[in-house]
Amino acid sequence: MTGMHPESPGHSPGHSPGLRGLIRPKTAELSIPQERMQHTIANSTIVRGKGLLLGIDGELEFCPAPTGTGIVFERIDLNPPIAIPALITHAVSRPRRTTLRVGDATIDTVEHCLSAIVGLGIDNLRIRLRGPEIPCGDGSALPFFEPIKAAGRIAQDVQRHVHRITEAIVIEEEDALIAALPSDEDGFRVTYELDYSSVSSHIGRQNRNFDFARDDYATEIAPARTFSLRSEAEALWAAGMCRHLTPRDALVVGDDGPIENSFRFPDECVRHKLLDVIGDLALAGVALQGKIVAQRSGHELNRRLARRLFEQAQAASRSRIAGAGRVLDARAIARIMPHRYPMLLVDRVVEIDGNRRAVGIKNVTLNEPFFPGHYPGTPIMPGVLIVECMAQLGGLLLSQTLEHTGKIAVLLSLDKVKLRKAVTPGDQLVLEAETLRASARTAAVQCRAWVQGKLAAEAQIRFMMVDAEFE
Repeated sequence: MTGMHPESPGHSPGHSPGLRGLIRPKTAELSIPQERMQHTIANSTIVRGKGLLLGIDGELEFCPAPTGTGIVFERIDLNPPIAIPALITHAVSRPRRTTLRVGDATIDTVEHCLSAIVGLGIDNLRIRLRGPEIPCGDGSALPFFEPIKAAGRIAQDVQRHVHRITEAIVIEEEDALIAALPSDEDGFRVTYELDYSSVSSHIGRQNRNFDFARDDYATEIAPARTFSLRSEAEALWAAGMCRHLTPRDALVVGDDGPIENSFRFPDECVRHKLLDVIGDLALAGVALQGKIVAQRSGHELNRRLARRLFEQAQAASRSRIAGAGRVLDARAIARIMPHRYPMLLVDRVVEIDGNRRAVGIKNVTLNEPFFPGHYPGTPIMPGVLIVECMAQLGGLLLSQTLEHTGKIAVLLSLDKVKLRKAVTPGDQLVLEAETLRASARTAAVQCRAWVQGKLAAEAQIRFMMVDAEFE
């Protein structure tokens, strides 16, 4: 801010074996450098304090997490607890900070915490939160950086998810700009230009570069505090925010400079802007390789870039896995699913991430049995069958869940179904399913289908879990 999965057990006779018995776990190659591996923390650690805007007491417990988890917050003060992944898909627009939401549950001011996590190179972390807002400490990243560092950083046995920026993304709004640019060099660099010259001579115009490969986040970025002009602080106070803070607690810049305070660096303000950019772009969900250039950018523009980077990384991932080796081929799928030709539509599953996400392939050929009778002059795949493809992949994903071992997923309802692109012979459907929620009896899955990187269909699908009764 600137300014005030469970493992599946063995199966019983006559029931589907589930997926885990058919998939070999991924193992790391010994030759891979440790810094290219995913990392978590060695021990749990706790941070307590009041939130920046609301002033409500909060407690964060940082906990180790397995590979592939990513950064996940959990509101444990709610009943039941609500998990909120630190992804741009869960970000909502709020002034002067970055907020995450799932349903009615929100977490305010996550950017400083996320910036510290990126600065430490942590990939997997479960953050248990009591309260609606992250503790603010002194308004910098240090209150998070120091305890997480003290908890210890350990390498895991899976490579990091790294997205190399290959196409420029430029987002502009009035006099503000933020861009993601390809770079011939490895690593991640951020450049920020701050211009307060028209409103504060004590801040003025500041420029700063930060290179993760050469510079020290701990000493150059983490200590930089959030700041505001006196007029901004007074407006927040009038709105009922930041009332627990005094000028000694926050960096408020008046006509004569910081009020009852002093700058930690001559250019502390632009350093904090860099801190914010790093934290907001963490919502892209991957480690980045490339260069970020920002001018007068705030949280809203930062999040817009995070969304574009997230979408770019997802598209790159789909392109890679479409040609990858088979995790499940048609015969393995038939041992799990009750469907048979011509209704077994998923050709193969190419990626399964626990019980959270799966990616599958459907190759659409002219020999499909429905084409002779469905617009034979201009063959188009029926939309209901695209939805069926997505539903079948969703069922395969749900068979990963412990409660569903020996069960099959039967379609219960469809919601938010959208058919966005015609699918014709020769197309390859890349199917994606993500678990929204699951219990022993029902489950909900978000599904999408893509053709050549373009969204062809999407739907939220609910399933009922029933006992399998097929050979």
